[in-house]
Amino acid sequence: MSSTILIIGATGNTGKSAVRNLSRLLESSRTSYRILALTRSVDSPASQSLAKLPNVELKEKDWTTIDAAWLQNEHIFRAYIAPHNLPSQFAEESNLHLALLHAGVRYVVRISTNAEYLSPTNPVFYGRAHWAIENLLSQPEFKDLQWTSLQPNFFTISYLASVADWVKNYRETGEQQMLTMVPAADVPVAMVDPEDVGNVGAHLLALDDPSPYNHGRYIISGPEDVTGKDLVKLAEKTAGVKAEKVEFKVTSWIHELVKAGVYPEKLLPSILSGFEPLWAGRCSLAGTPTSKQVLDLARPERTIEVALKAMLEG
Repeated sequence: MSSTILIIGATGNTGKSAVRNLSRLLESSRTSYRILALTRSVDSPASQSLAKLPNVELKEKDWTTIDAAWLQNEHIFRAYIAPHNLPSQFAEESNLHLALLHAGVRYVVRISTNAEYLSPTNPVFYGRAHWAIENLLSQPEFKDLQWTSLQPNFFTISYLASVADWVKNYRETGEQQMLTMVPAADVPVAMVDPEDVGNVGAHLLALDDPSPYNHGRYIISGPEDVTGKDLVKLAEKTAGVKAEKVEFKVTSWIHELVKAGVYPEKLLPSILSGFEPLWAGRCSLAGTPTSKQVLDLARPERTIEVALKAMLEG
């Protein structure tokens, strides 16, 4: 069997881009590789689209059940991990890295979180979990497992969702809803598109020798600073109408996630604290610049206008 690159979260936020770009990059490789893309459903439209790509195989599997024996049986030698940010993340992701180590996997690219959250004292609980994973992998016991951790800025898909919904509603009904958004009116943020993040991961996994990037912790911001007012202008330009009512710094959707049971209510203050660096301007190009290694390897290019267009067409 060909050497296999495992993609965990293949149909998720950044995973689709990782699979597409890795398939493209490996077409010119002199070595035969298999891309094993894990998904919840091989019958979903996203899975069906990825399954048509060269050297890509889709498989249904819960990544939290992966052990060393399964990895060895599938001939995994590199992996891409886009973990969830639920309270169980550290336990489940650290188990996976232990399995990767014991299976002899050589290199892993993992998706971390915003660099502003990565410290042992940060109030955002999943920021501490990502910090702990990166420090776990830095221990000498893990020296045989090379790794790179990508730290994306705020995702376009999260903060353009309300803009896309507003445009879609206006196009369908001719009526305006309140245009709400998370960013502050005048504070810049260099939000990054998941497509760009997955592309960086693909470039790393396609390298003949990824060792220069071992233990790398790289920030990925978007190509431009954007304020809430910029998003309003984009919404108006796309819909062809001036927005009548606009509200900035809206976080009600987080409360809805708690009500839906995605996160326990006791963690709500921790999650909400994550908006403070966004509104303080620390997530701009000046405050959170993209790492030089990323700029040299696969510079982020997708603007908010391109990202919104894709969301409306998708």
